[in-house]
Amino acid sequence: MVLNRQFYRRSPVRREQDTVSFTDVRRRFGFRSISIGRWVTQAERDRAAGLFYDALVDLMAILQGPEILVSLRGSLSFQYGTGGRPGISAHYEPASRTFALAKNAGPGSIAHEWFHALDHYLTDKAFSDAPARMFASEAWLRDATPVVHPLNDQLFACFRTIMLDESGENPSEMFRVSKTVDKANGCVYYADPAEMCARAFEAFVQDASISNNFLVAGTKATDEAKLGLYPTGEHRQRINRAFSEYFRYLGGALRANMEREAEMS
Repeated sequence: MVLNRQFYRRSPVRREQDTVSFTDVRRRFGFRSISIGRWVTQAERDRAAGLFYDALVDLMAILQGPEILVSLRGSLSFQYGTGGRPGISAHYEPASRTFALAKNAGPGSIAHEWFHALDHYLTDKAFSDAPARMFASEAWLRDATPVVHPLNDQLFACFRTIMLDESGENPSEMFRVSKTVDKANGCVYYADPAEMCARAFEAFVQDASISNNFLVAGTKATDEAKLGLYPTGEHRQRINRAFSEYFRYLGGALRANMEREAEMS
């Protein structure tokens, strides 16, 4: 069973209490709801809650943002061990804005799926005419009408850095590799803009000084990484800088807004 494994974590952030529950997770981060599957034992629930809590604390620290960033201002729901999809250990469902982990989900999937949730959440903040179920990364690629805002400029810089080369005129090497693999597989998956951006975000998180392989794993030594489906070299460095700049501004904006709301209450 996956949850019986030990997971590597190197982080300066430590919990005040030894054990946490999913109630603690919801209370701290403000998720809209948390649902646990009926076949999850109490021991499995306790173990998963601790791993998930630590992963989200580390994600928050890496992104330099407050708790409301993690729960996307309380709009995101979380499910653990409630069914899922055959062969898929984790997924994000746009219709319900729900991030789900299978009961025996593999490590390293949280960063990828959380970015899908963020990518979807930002669509109507970044574009005025994108369909509700479209992800912001796809809307950008399809030239949807942008909402003028400095934060959106930073977001679009991330998309541009991931999907285009340094000149900004041609597809990036990561996109070319993704398209080649998709053609061999007879489907469009790796070259989908939302998937490309989620993998790029994984790389950014894994390259952080905080390490947590329940949060993210597999962007460097896996078969996918060796094929070039994750960014590498100088391209990876440029993506990391773009994400770092975006989340620095986003975290600052969220904290400033929280302070204004507190003053008004």
